[in-house]
Amino acid sequence: MCARYEHKHPHPETSPRHRLRHLLAPHSHETADKLDSALESSARGLRALWISLAVLGVTALAQAVVVAVSGSVALLGDTVHNTADALTAVPLALAFVLGRRAATRRFTYGYGRAEDLAGIAIVLTIAASAVFTGWTAVDRLLDPRPVDHVPAVAAAALAGCAGNEWVARYRIRVGRAIGSAALVADGLHARTDGFTSLAVLLGAGGSALGWQFADPVVGLVITAVIALVLRDAAREVFRRVMDAVDPALVDRAEQALTRVPGVRGVGELRLRWIGHRLRAEVAVVVDGGATVREAHRIAVDAEHALLHAVPRLTAALVHADPEPVPGERDPHLPLAHHATA
Repeated sequence: MCARYEHKHPHPETSPRHRLRHLLAPHSHETADKLDSALESSARGLRALWISLAVLGVTALAQAVVVAVSGSVALLGDTVHNTADALTAVPLALAFVLGRRAATRRFTYGYGRAEDLAGIAIVLTIAASAVFTGWTAVDRLLDPRPVDHVPAVAAAALAGCAGNEWVARYRIRVGRAIGSAALVADGLHARTDGFTSLAVLLGAGGSALGWQFADPVVGLVITAVIALVLRDAAREVFRRVMDAVDPALVDRAEQALTRVPGVRGVGELRLRWIGHRLRAEVAVVVDGGATVREAHRIAVDAEHALLHAVPRLTAALVHADPEPVPGERDPHLPLAHHATA
């Protein structure tokens, strides 16, 4: 007996406090309302991307002008990285738009996993910017040249730091709010750009003191910092692609299920991300003598509890298993040979 999120269901008997919360903040778990919630999350993500793209675009353009007149390789690396960071908004925006499409008979879970593909594109972009910045810095070490217009370089570095930190805070906040690992990774990318801009400022100071190697050395430092953020972003995206979830979410789900009246045990529980929304599959143990209607009611109550307990959960498939009786044959035995195939 399974309860699916498409089912209409009344709220189970709960405490007066819980009923009051429903009265003050009514909600529904119907498919249309879930779709509205998903669309709202995608809209927030798109808004964050376009705003941050505009901010980083203006910052990178201003830095590019200074690079042209100063010849600073450190600022060039920072500008390239800022430009790459701005351009990563494009595949992520496409993923958010694609994720709005309804599920089909071919893509039965919808298109939310497009965000994972966008995350991979972001990681590759970070890697490419690290390679370009490192190559440019090494070239300048082998062929050192003075940096002109040092005050302008310092000002551009400060502008890059301020712009990137603002974008980083914005992207990370929205990404965590809607559960988008790709958007959080993009925010971490922007934060690293802010630190590299500070490094450019140090390089400008060294150049002002006559240290020709200060600028390319800072370029190498920037390359190392980009490599560090590449590691963190790659790890985050890899976990999402491999369906990893925070174990704390599993604990919350199990605790919520054990408090549901009629649930005598929790069996297999699985959570997975589809884009920036969660889905759950779980087996609960119920009284073996319960009728089909009673078992279904318990499964629906369990689904309801999960939807309240697990943030960003939009769908739960609950299977009710009868409580085992000593000496009774395992009802799942006919499936055993499929599990080992």
